[in-house]
Amino acid sequence: MSDTGNTDSILELSFQMGETLLENGAEISRVQETMERVAKAYHAEEFNVYVLTNAVFAGGVENGVEKRMELKHVPSSSIHFGRICAVNQLSREIAEGKHTVGEAMEILEKVRALPYSSLPLSIFACAVGSAAFSFLFGGSGWDALTAFCCGLVLEPFLHWTGKRKFSKFLTNLSASALVTLCGALLLLCGLGQNLDKIIIGSIIRLVPGVALTTSIRDFFNGDYLSGTIRMIDAVLVGGCIAVGVGVVTRLLSPLLGGMLL
Repeated sequence: MSDTGNTDSILELSFQMGETLLENGAEISRVQETMERVAKAYHAEEFNVYVLTNAVFAGGVENGVEKRMELKHVPSSSIHFGRICAVNQLSREIAEGKHTVGEAMEILEKVRALPYSSLPLSIFACAVGSAAFSFLFGGSGWDALTAFCCGLVLEPFLHWTGKRKFSKFLTNLSASALVTLCGALLLLCGLGQNLDKIIIGSIIRLVPGVALTTSIRDFFNGDYLSGTIRMIDAVLVGGCIAVGVGVVTRLLSPLLGGMLL
């Protein structure tokens, strides 16, 4: 972590902006570029930064004093594009000379406090997204309705596991099993027609699309180590989803028979 708590420190501001971007899902090149842009805008005498998927190392010279900062672990959290956009806007305003270091630090604190969507809104969005993707992948209206119901169950479960700090892999394994079980039970009750379309729509919320896309962008930007880490993470999460779905469908296949096909 940083070796200084000075709110008027250029390196401290740059470092905290990079940390905010990284922990909210930004790609490595964006984090590094933002940190360098801030240091340049405030005329830091020297600045060097090295960013990985879960670590930031920075050092430089400010007012004739050499400073080093390092954060060896940036815990992964939910993606928050609002915070990323707000930090990007702040960096542009800094480059235009609109803020002092202290003012920028105050704005950054407000950005870091931006809340996630409320639970009721997240539940509704998850349900609508599940229904929409189920229909998009060829499901009927009844399949979409069943996926909608599964989405209503999935988001509260993810909220519950998040509060209890479940591992990412255990969360995705159990969540995919849960929505598969819900879809199968609703199908047995006469709601829905194609279990595969119901499952596809329901698990979209779990698919690591941002991690996969970001890893590819990291590869294109030459950040091979970070791209590899994120790619492996996405593949492992996808594997956990597949295992969760596969185990439940295998256990229920004698009961559901041809409906699994």
